[in-house]
Amino acid sequence: MRKTSVFAAAFAAAAALTLSACGGGDGGSEPAAADSATAHKAATVLERPFDKPDLVLKDTKGEKYDLIEETKGRPTLLYFGYTNCPDACPFTMSNIDIAMRKLPEAERKELRVVFVTSDPQHDSPEKLGEWLKAQNPAFIGLTGDFDTIQAGARSVGIYLDKPKKQKDGTWISSHGTQVLAFLPKDDKAHVLYSKDATAEDYRKDLPEIAKGRTP
Repeated sequence: MRKTSVFAAAFAAAAALTLSACGGGDGGSEPAAADSATAHKAATVLERPFDKPDLVLKDTKGEKYDLIEETKGRPTLLYFGYTNCPDACPFTMSNIDIAMRKLPEAERKELRVVFVTSDPQHDSPEKLGEWLKAQNPAFIGLTGDFDTIQAGARSVGIYLDKPKKQKDGTWISSHGTQVLAFLPKDDKAHVLYSKDATAEDYRKDLPEIAKGRTP
């Protein structure tokens, strides 16, 4: 895996702020990376890991889901995105799915992949469930109040802005495109993957993450 070490908490937070305005048209441009030293790297190993966001939301069945409690002691991948995203979101989830299917069954059952919508106004539990089922039925989808979701994302350095309606009637959600990998040993995010991470990157790393080790 291509990875880079972070030597200060401020630098780790800055690395996490790369974002993408998923969608099309004029609002679909992608801002530059927060720090050029981390650009085009598959992953960043965090020397000061992030705590898991304190998020209590609804899952795809409309039931309460406490992220900290439900994923406690389990290897967890966390991503913020939305179902109408035409690029980063489906590609990222597809790459994770491909890699996850290569894991031994026991490790695959332990791994939690959590997708939190950045557009709860349009991503109902039902819609989110249908979209994720097409990606991987084991993926967990969460939705709820936008301000709560935004605060949770910011707590791990992920940018999230309120979705905006375009002139053509479509909605664009600007959000960070990173995947955070939490290890079961302390439930902290030790690795941050950029949108450039491939299925092969995840395939190589997931066995280590599933065992609670930093790749």
